[in-house]
Amino acid sequence: MDILSILADSTRSAFGPVAAVYALAAIGLNLHFGYTGLLNFGQVGFMLVGAYGVGISVSVFQLPVLVGFGIGLLCALVLALLLGIPTLRLRADYLAITTIAAGEVIRLIYRADFVEPLTGGVFGMQNLASGFRRFNPFESSARYGFGDITYTGTHLWTMVVTWSLVLVMVGVVWLLMHSPWGRVIKGIREDEEAVRSLGKDVFTYKMQVLVLGGLIGALAGCMMAMHQAAIQPDQFKPQVTFFLWVILLLGGAGRVFGPVLGAMAFWFLMDFTDGVLRGMGSMGWLPFLDSPDYGALQLAFAGLMLVLLIVFRPQGLIGDRKEMLINVK
Repeated sequence: MDILSILADSTRSAFGPVAAVYALAAIGLNLHFGYTGLLNFGQVGFMLVGAYGVGISVSVFQLPVLVGFGIGLLCALVLALLLGIPTLRLRADYLAITTIAAGEVIRLIYRADFVEPLTGGVFGMQNLASGFRRFNPFESSARYGFGDITYTGTHLWTMVVTWSLVLVMVGVVWLLMHSPWGRVIKGIREDEEAVRSLGKDVFTYKMQVLVLGGLIGALAGCMMAMHQAAIQPDQFKPQVTFFLWVILLLGGAGRVFGPVLGAMAFWFLMDFTDGVLRGMGSMGWLPFLDSPDYGALQLAFAGLMLVLLIVFRPQGLIGDRKEMLINVK
């Protein structure tokens, strides 16, 4: 088992385009839960409508990729309004139930036969990124980096764009949270009734946060479509939201850089676990497991990591324990 090669692969994954996409989606989730206390268990739904918004625009209607991004964001706006208007005046658990159900219902609709002319049904959509890659300043077939940590020109272009979006969203969140608007948002998380007693329209603020976090999640879905150049409904299963929650809790909820650090640490650990398992399997140390079983063990590891975080360090790597409490009195 080549531990150095495993570490190099894990480091490459920690900085790669997938980690950047998940960091972007987790920033939106951080706005929902970390700063406002909204229990959103359907962030993957926003990613799905964003990805398919740009995918359908580019593949079916032959629109420019930037227009497709705009349509994906518009779809996320509509979804946030549909989810928020009937639930945000109620208790937090209603939003949690609604979002997790909506994410799964949307996935089933997008894979249904009657929408196959638009979405491709269960087969999904392919060849979506030609317009995006047309602006690639790097040579697609070349490799860039140093040592064993290198990326193709195509992946490097996706990384540059996605990590740039992450930095922009981090800056936006920092500015918002250090504004009067951000102080109201944090107040809603701490004591909603106290904020309401000061004459603030709590519902409007919650809706604004739900929309903003959903738009960031949709932007992550758009970048996922550009990275893969293909999308398929079953890649937007609830486990994606589960990964996002692990990332958020690992990095630290209610912290600007928490989702970024969490995404990098999460994908490093996931790839490291996969590499170690496959190395042990190749050495005959796991005779009772087949290669497909390694993925199940990875999911079990992610679940164990979430449990340990909640029990021993709910504030995450750089968070504050109070940030994990809702309606703190």
